[in-house]
Amino acid sequence: MPTFNPDNVLLQDAKTGAIPEEQGTLILKETISNSVMMQLAQYEEMTKQKKTFHYLAEGVGAYWVGEGEVIQTSKPQWLKATMEAKKLGIIIPVSREFLQYSITNFFNEVRPLIAEAFYKKFDEATILNVDNPFAQSLQESVTNESHIVTGDINGDTFFELNDLVNDAGFDVNAYISKKNNRSQLRRVVDGFTQEDGTITDPVRLYNRGANTLDGAPVADLESTNMKKGELFAGNFNYVRYGIPYNLNYSISEEAQLSSMVDESGKPINLWERELMAIRATMDVGFMVLKDNAFAKIEPTTAPEGA
Repeated sequence: MPTFNPDNVLLQDAKTGAIPEEQGTLILKETISNSVMMQLAQYEEMTKQKKTFHYLAEGVGAYWVGEGEVIQTSKPQWLKATMEAKKLGIIIPVSREFLQYSITNFFNEVRPLIAEAFYKKFDEATILNVDNPFAQSLQESVTNESHIVTGDINGDTFFELNDLVNDAGFDVNAYISKKNNRSQLRRVVDGFTQEDGTITDPVRLYNRGANTLDGAPVADLESTNMKKGELFAGNFNYVRYGIPYNLNYSISEEAQLSSMVDESGKPINLWERELMAIRATMDVGFMVLKDNAFAKIEPTTAPEGA
């Protein structure tokens, strides 16, 4: 029996199955490299839907030892966590002409669309708690811990934001913002504040060229569900994600897309419009290990341009 080769098989002859390894790998790479959460969080290898693992909650310590004294024994604290993967799916309607493409060429064409849909949906769920299937999100973490600073982004709120994380015993190693916050980020300065409100020898903590804040990277989330003036901070060593399975797909020429309507408000019928649709799915796990390792600035009111 000849070996299956996606370069030589037309899409119309293979309407369901696993996305070919090469294209699937590229989709995952594109998803991971563009996802804000996946860039910042720690990857946890998964081979099944649920994974239980141990993580280091508190590290070992060193001690000063006098001549002849016994060296104390460090007691690192290891905790157990269970992460569960959820299925993420998208449906993309495309022209029926794609049925004449090879499987390889078809996925080369739709790869950017699939990856963008995956990373945007994952980020909004895990960061903003929008349509979130997971038990946790950053928004839920800061809300549960009351780690929210209210006001504009400036030096005062920035230091208060960091204090919430530092006082819980963590260092901030990254921030999540959005591009239209950059004018506010430039107001984050360090220096001695006089009684009249002026700052002596101000030092700007935001580096626009490197997109860093006080030396830590700023990841920009492009989502209309994130308001201008919102800024997350935290230690992302305490966030995990995993991808246990290969990506899968299915093609339909006859489905009625209930979640997509035409100009008259009626669901799109693929057969009537000579279209087809690809349904692609991936399984991805996510969890926050330490809720109090995160904090957030929220504007008092939603500013213009939010």
